[in-house]
Amino acid sequence: MATTTRDLTTGGIAGPILAFSIPLILGNMLQTLYNAADSIIVGRFVGAEALAAVGSAYSLMTFLTSLMIGLSMGAGIVFSYLFGEGNQEKLRKALGISFMSIGIISLVITAIALIFQHPIMRLMQVPQDVYEDMAEYLKVIFIGLPALFLYNFYAAAERAVGNSRTPLLFMAVSAIMNVILDLYFVISLDWGVWGAAVATIISQWVAGIGIAVFSISRHQMLRFSLKDMVPEKSLFSELLSLSVLTSMQQSIMNLGILCVQGIVNSFGSGVMAAFAAGVKIDSIAYMPLQEFGNAFSTFVSQNGGAGKTERIREGMRVAFMLATLFGLIISIIVFIIPGPLMTIFIDPGETELIAIGSEYLRIEGAFYILIGYLFLFYGIFRALKAPAISLVLTIISLGLRVLLAALLSRLPMGETGIWMSIPIGWALADAAGIIFYKTLKKRRAS
Repeated sequence: MATTTRDLTTGGIAGPILAFSIPLILGNMLQTLYNAADSIIVGRFVGAEALAAVGSAYSLMTFLTSLMIGLSMGAGIVFSYLFGEGNQEKLRKALGISFMSIGIISLVITAIALIFQHPIMRLMQVPQDVYEDMAEYLKVIFIGLPALFLYNFYAAAERAVGNSRTPLLFMAVSAIMNVILDLYFVISLDWGVWGAAVATIISQWVAGIGIAVFSISRHQMLRFSLKDMVPEKSLFSELLSLSVLTSMQQSIMNLGILCVQGIVNSFGSGVMAAFAAGVKIDSIAYMPLQEFGNAFSTFVSQNGGAGKTERIREGMRVAFMLATLFGLIISIIVFIIPGPLMTIFIDPGETELIAIGSEYLRIEGAFYILIGYLFLFYGIFRALKAPAISLVLTIISLGLRVLLAALLSRLPMGETGIWMSIPIGWALADAAGIIFYKTLKKRRAS
């Protein structure tokens, strides 16, 4: 199978962006299936406490993973610009510097996670009836963090040059393997949450090593040498700035979710389990909007490198129209059938948990257009090499979410107040995004 690249600087706009985004959407859905498979199988065959443990662990793992994804995503902006410029030599240099830097950071993150696992869990207010299962799950799952770096680094590199199909291929193989191993380890061998964790890390390493070997052997443009890893001051500074700020944006996004998880945990394992299932469905539901924003970011980056400002402006008009359409369709589906969606993760007999999760989904699902716009703003500002603005928007959205969740959950509405805080944060961040874009546009035009 030959790898391909896609030049997004010529031809139509809507068609190429959609064609590029579809593999991203499918790939991210498959990546979500890693923990979703764990949750479904553990929830059905081990119990509600085990589901709560895996669900709470998911919030923590998403935060840690986002650090590495953000670093690779930020570096990917530079890769896209250099590809748009046609500067392959500098592209290989950027790849080498990024691989060395992000690789070291991923190992440090892994070490910190393993050393401080229990203090982190106590900070999350994990209930005693869930604590042991969650600790057992995390102890194994942290070993897969370097594999996530390997996969996401090469996935970012491939996507930067317009190839979104290769990352999808390896994620598909890995996701299928994870489901098969989950069924075998959890059901056949009765290994419980430990078996689910082992299945996940084996699958993650297959994806990471697989895409690295494939990219190096088949894609000369992405093949860098040891000398390319030696930092070059100006390029290293640009990569560091974009990578660190994007990583901060991604991690703060998930830190806010982690803080909300802590508030949810105070309501007990029942609400935890319902929230865990609801978040899985929620994240899968708006994933097309998230990946469409990432695809558009590559479009803006390549055209920015090629100096095609007018094409970027036209692309924005098309992108917001498509995000509106996608958001409406997804909202209608989730709002109408939240109960059946909840039974994917929770036994139909758990009517109270399904009711709690359904309320969460109806409140979030009604406002998916807002988060669709927010993902576009994130991608636009990253691609315009203004990741600090994406970071500020994230702080606005998540800061308000955590603050309102803490306040509203103390009222008689209880956990409903937590659910309501989320779309309020989206709306205010969108308003800020419009203001920031107009300000940036005027500043760069002057």
